[in-house]
Amino acid sequence: MRPGMISIVGAGPGDPELITVKALRRIQSADVILYDRLVNEELLESARPEALRIYCGKAPGRHSMPQEAIERLMLEHAAMGKHVVRLKGGDPLVFGRGGEEALAAAAAGIAYELIPGITSAIGAAASAGIPLTHRGAAASFAVVTGSRCQEHSAPVNWAALAHGADTLVIYMGMANLGEIRAQLLQHGKSASTPAALIENGTTARERTVTGTLGTIDKLAAVMKISNPALIVIGEAVKVREQLLSLQQEVRAQIG
Repeated sequence: MRPGMISIVGAGPGDPELITVKALRRIQSADVILYDRLVNEELLESARPEALRIYCGKAPGRHSMPQEAIERLMLEHAAMGKHVVRLKGGDPLVFGRGGEEALAAAAAGIAYELIPGITSAIGAAASAGIPLTHRGAAASFAVVTGSRCQEHSAPVNWAALAHGADTLVIYMGMANLGEIRAQLLQHGKSASTPAALIENGTTARERTVTGTLGTIDKLAAVMKISNPALIVIGEAVKVREQLLSLQQEVRAQIG
């Protein structure tokens, strides 16, 4: 039996054209693909017809398969000599548990590789016209989870984040948006700080709502923003409005 192999692959932020060439090649050669909820299923059309496709999606509060079961399946198929692709939305090592799955493969003595993808922070923000860094407005950015999957996990250090980075990008934070807002305000972040919510970033269903830290939770409720959505907070959010204004001026001149 030939030795098995596990490829832990980033599928990018949603737009199937944003996958890397290397990642696409792994999908095309896979015997088994274990894919997540945020993977664009158009990518699966590139797989061989005989490749086994297994859905492992996780929505907030609803997991189709526990992490332990995913890792067990991944290892079992690889132990049978299969090329297993563990396909994840965004980048597998940015809130994707790719590190845990790599450790599981290493502990089992199975060959593995990590193939990065464009993470949602970069892809969705760019699609919405928001630079995470911008001369004169933002020289740094931080990505942070807005939720914790285990009760014993250390809480997010909002005190440090309120002033430690110019742009904050918050994943999985919609359910706790009010609390995130309150924590940042409590630790000295100005209520007038520009903020944006990007829903379904880089896809045909993308929506972006902008406001301020003081109002973003109310805007989210009014506009009915839901997951998957990214929260971006910082002065660089203003660039989106500048871009839209300039585009309108150009259209008016052309018209």
